Amino acid sequence: MFYDFKNVKKWEMYGILWIVIVGSLFHSLYDLSGKSPLIGAISPVNESLWEHLKLGYFPLMIYSIIEYWFVNNKVNSYFFPKAVGIISMELFIIIVFYSYTFITKKSIFWIDILSFIIGAVICQLISYRLMKVNISKTLESLGLIIFILIGYTFILFTFNPPKFEMFLDPKTKRYGI
Repeated sequence: MFYDFKNVKKWEMYGILWIVIVGSLFHSLYDLSGKSPLIGAISPVNESLWEHLKLGYFPLMIYSIIEYWFVNNKVNSYFFPKAVGIISMELFIIIVFYSYTFITKKSIFWIDILSFIIGAVICQLISYRLMKVNISKTLESLGLIIFILIGYTFILFTFNPPKFEMFLDPKTKRYGI
């Protein structure tokens, strides 16, 4: 089936802006909410790398729910590309963070911001490319399940984090909420 992807490309590019802007706003949402556990489920509750990965996922999830209704009938697949996109973004951020902190032995704010922005670009470009591919219904369903499970994992580990470095707040030396 032939699809016109011009409109879809615009949605994906606007998605980059959405992820960066809304993700940035989400950074302080937990504190601004008076430390509401409900808000903490979707925004960082501490300064750990794990909690900061929420800044990409939850804004993308919100955007994807809206975008789905406008582009679903214009693409070959939707949920599998979104799952691969968010996994790519999160892995990029993790790799950049651990690579540069291995060398510098400290976190550098501007590198973290830049990796978040580049991660959002990677996420949306991968999603856009994969939306053009004919993906089986099984993979498409698997993509939706994976996308939902990632969100579930963020929420679960906010309240019950594993005791690994990625989940440790470097400032307070505490885990989770």
